[in-house]
Amino acid sequence: MVTGIIGKKVGMTQIFGDDGTVHPATVIKAGPCVVVQAKTASTDGYESVQLGLVEDTPAKVGKPLAGHYKKANVPPTRVRREVTLAPGGDALKAGDQVLVSMFANGERVDVIGTGRGKGFQGVVKRHHFAGGAATHGSMFHRAPGSIGASSFPSRVIKGMRAAGRMGGGRVTIHNLKVLRVDSDNHLLIVEGGIPGAPTGYVVVRKAVTLKKIKVAQVEKPKKGKK
Repeated sequence: MVTGIIGKKVGMTQIFGDDGTVHPATVIKAGPCVVVQAKTASTDGYESVQLGLVEDTPAKVGKPLAGHYKKANVPPTRVRREVTLAPGGDALKAGDQVLVSMFANGERVDVIGTGRGKGFQGVVKRHHFAGGAATHGSMFHRAPGSIGASSFPSRVIKGMRAAGRMGGGRVTIHNLKVLRVDSDNHLLIVEGGIPGAPTGYVVVRKAVTLKKIKVAQVEKPKKGKK
């Protein structure tokens, strides 16, 4: 059984629960996906599948990729991702479909995407430095401060937190709750925010590490003797 699916971030909305509570939610157009290549332990050393996201606009690919899709007998896709298989599940072959119906309401999932790029930022925004005083002529507001000793080692050591490019990397959000599954429109609504901007591609997989939710046990009052 496949453990993930490719999707595209649509945007954020609000979902009201049965008790009237409001939940911030993100709408993801998950799938439909098609299996482009099935990898097995005998041929590749591990088991997984390469998925392609089927979109309305046809994709243009070069000759090498065109042959890759022709071998699987599926139309070319713009986005391909490799996801693992759950042990003991049914084996998939090239051409099989993967749909959002693999998820259920209330299930926990992980969402993997590319975070928003922030550009070149200073240490206050990038590393949450406190900075100096804002008034009284301190002349030290958002500077990093000391970055090393001058006598020894007389250099800036590796790993020193400094200004630089921020964001734009791979981000994984764990244990998001599935609020709604719309199989007819291939939509998945999860609670909270996910990485990236709208129209960005993400991978939604079944949660790898589930949070342990502790339920408080209410002790019943002891009956006194009459």
